[in-house]
Amino acid sequence: MSRVGRRPIQVPAGLVIKIDDNVVTVSKGNLSLQQEIHPAIKVEYKPQENSILVTRPTDNKFYRSLHGLYRSLINNMVIGLTDGFSKKLEIVGVGYRAELKGTTLVLHLGFSHPIIFKSPADIEISLENPTTIVVKGIDKQLVGQVSAKIRSFRPPEPYKGKGIRYDGEYVKRKAGKTAA
Repeated sequence: MSRVGRRPIQVPAGLVIKIDDNVVTVSKGNLSLQQEIHPAIKVEYKPQENSILVTRPTDNKFYRSLHGLYRSLINNMVIGLTDGFSKKLEIVGVGYRAELKGTTLVLHLGFSHPIIFKSPADIEISLENPTTIVVKGIDKQLVGQVSAKIRSFRPPEPYKGKGIRYDGEYVKRKAGKTAA
């Protein structure tokens, strides 16, 4: 058995779990997340234990790979609706900054024009200061995707380290021409 897949998912109070054929829906209030599951993988909700159990039909390599995957995806939905996910981005560079106009993020990254990024409906973008961006949401995949999109506007370069990087990301530096 998969070490990840065999662990039951603990469901906190206040979450509503609904399983229809091969679609798992987790909701809390007016927020909900859905995940389509492979038909061979069985998802079972036990309300008396407040847990979800994911099982696979055989020990075939294909089903083993899906077992842990779907358990993690469902667990991420539960965590997202209880705590939420966030990623922090740092802007490094002289004159590089960000500002927020409503739900639109305006980035000044050394180009001749500002970059305007409209955030998706389920994502909340905030600024701790003009060089720190925080991306929050309930969907882990969407938070990561939006963070990666913002980072892609000016990824960190290896000579001076200027650009947008994740909080705590290590940028390997190169020596310039004068290193000879």
